[in-house]
Amino acid sequence: MSTAVSPIDEVKTTPWSGGRSPFSVEYGKIMMWFFLLSDAFTFSSLLIAYGALRFSSVSWPAADLIFQSVPGTSIEHGAPLVFVGIMTFILIMSSVTMVLGVEAGHRGAKKEVAIWLVLTVVGGFMFLGCQALEWRHLFSEGFGWGHIPKDLGEFFHKDATPSAAYTQQFANLFFTITGFHGFHVFTGVIINIIILVNVLVGTYEKRGSYLMVEKVGLYWHFVDLVWVFVFTFFYLV
Repeated sequence: MSTAVSPIDEVKTTPWSGGRSPFSVEYGKIMMWFFLLSDAFTFSSLLIAYGALRFSSVSWPAADLIFQSVPGTSIEHGAPLVFVGIMTFILIMSSVTMVLGVEAGHRGAKKEVAIWLVLTVVGGFMFLGCQALEWRHLFSEGFGWGHIPKDLGEFFHKDATPSAAYTQQFANLFFTITGFHGFHVFTGVIINIIILVNVLVGTYEKRGSYLMVEKVGLYWHFVDLVWVFVFTFFYLV
């Protein structure tokens, strides 16, 4: 008794079909990885440019002197990296809630997915709010695109020679790179809100898959990873 072979099965068994794919990855997820890879090149180029200027300069503004206050409070000196540490903690915790949301999606737990996405969105908005406070404080200190503080000596160590040119380069690159990253965070928050709405109306429950939550999770984790490098380059080095 012969068994009929469908056209689809016949194509799959031809010598030119390539056999079974070694990567059992959904198309949309592969495209997300491609996008993140290209975006990584963009951030790498910006950070390499900053590093090249930073380490080729005779003197450079000191991070522990620029970021020693806590914006929004009365603490103006003696608290280096405290505020950015809070920002980093908030963003990392939002990544944790995103992981929990993806895990809940794998189990098909609609209510849990919604809760974790809400917390992720809140964390994103908190990070953006902190960044806005920091930018406002730096503007008040005289930093900005094309602007430099009047008293440069406050932002250089005693053994360094204050330089208006290096200070302006630092300010331009700082606001450009952190602004670009902030735009990514804001975009991620908006996408998470859209995904949250779809979760609440039961879109993914009807599809039988919460794969979109996982795709957005990849983007959100990428944003967190980039911040680790931004944090290292600007605040620690």
